Amino acid sequence: MVAALLALACVRAVADHTADAPAVIVTAVALFALYAMGPSLPRIRTSTAAAGLWLGAVVLLWMVLLALTPDGVWLAFPLFFVQLHLLPLRAALPVVAATTAAAIAGFGRHTHTLSVGTVVGPVLGAAVAVAVVLGYEALYRESEARRRLIEELTAARNDLATAEHAAGVLAERERLAREIHDTLAQGLSSIQLLLRAAERAIPERPETALGHVRQARTAAVDNLAEARRFVRALSPPDLEAGSLPAALERLCATTARTSGLAVHCHVSGAPTDLPTPHEVALLRIAQSALANTVQHAAAERVELTLSYMDTEVALDVVDDGAGFVPSRVPAPGSAAVSGTGFGLAAMRARARALHGTLAVESAPGEGTAVAVTLPCPAAPVSPEAAS
Repeated sequence: MVAALLALACVRAVADHTADAPAVIVTAVALFALYAMGPSLPRIRTSTAAAGLWLGAVVLLWMVLLALTPDGVWLAFPLFFVQLHLLPLRAALPVVAATTAAAIAGFGRHTHTLSVGTVVGPVLGAAVAVAVVLGYEALYRESEARRRLIEELTAARNDLATAEHAAGVLAERERLAREIHDTLAQGLSSIQLLLRAAERAIPERPETALGHVRQARTAAVDNLAEARRFVRALSPPDLEAGSLPAALERLCATTARTSGLAVHCHVSGAPTDLPTPHEVALLRIAQSALANTVQHAAAERVELTLSYMDTEVALDVVDDGAGFVPSRVPAPGSAAVSGTGFGLAAMRARARALHGTLAVESAPGEGTAVAVTLPCPAAPVSPEAAS
């Protein structure tokens, strides 16, 4: 636009045979050279002072051209955009106003008149330039705000994905710890007790020792099957072979046979089908509670009761052992004996995962009672029952 307007001024000066035609051409060439030099100077883009000096030189040459020819007034319009682009808005608006006044005065000097058109033209051009630049800046600010928002959302999404991954890893670790504690660790502990009993019975009671070895082998086979199903994330083999009450009865019988304790299983209420996670949790909690009784309670009798209620299912494991102070149970992994302290924490985690509760009542010399209660999901109503 600047090149075209300068060329127009030169052509009209030559066509009108004005005396100032050579001066107009020289000034137009100098103004174009100075204007074209601006984008190649890096400091003009980074320094307001340098931009002001360059812009002042351009405006000065433009005023010389305006003094030589009235056609110079048309260059005021592109100058408005340059001033608004390079200067801060607070400084650009007065400069635009001064440029507008200079354009009106220069054009009026050549025409020797000051009409409405002479005033309105430059003022309207300045208003259009200001509106366009302000609108562009508003769009730019909105675009930048949207870009920053997208970056923040992307960062938040990445942080959320990282947090979810960490939570998933932690949850999987907790699940693995509970499963290993309630299955493989307890099975290996039973095998160790049986082999120790067999070792003591070998010299005098070889038949008894052989029975302990056979029981240990059976426990090893069962735990091998448990491990394989555990790796494949299948349900426990006891539940695959029957219902939860039957699995608990087999568990009590196996515990009584391997430990010598009197373990009794009771079922209260009408058995109902429970979701697999509920049955797995109750079976694992029963396994862990009985294992704790065998290893730590020095009990003679254990009573296991599974109670079916309208909206809940409860499991109680009560022994007559030595008892303990529940508030003094060490945190998992902090006990003096490595690998202890996980049982109660794992049982509570299983109950909490299914929105249930687990309570432990015990005192030294008064035995221990472990009670877990899980809410039963509402059974779907069949169309026949609903009608």
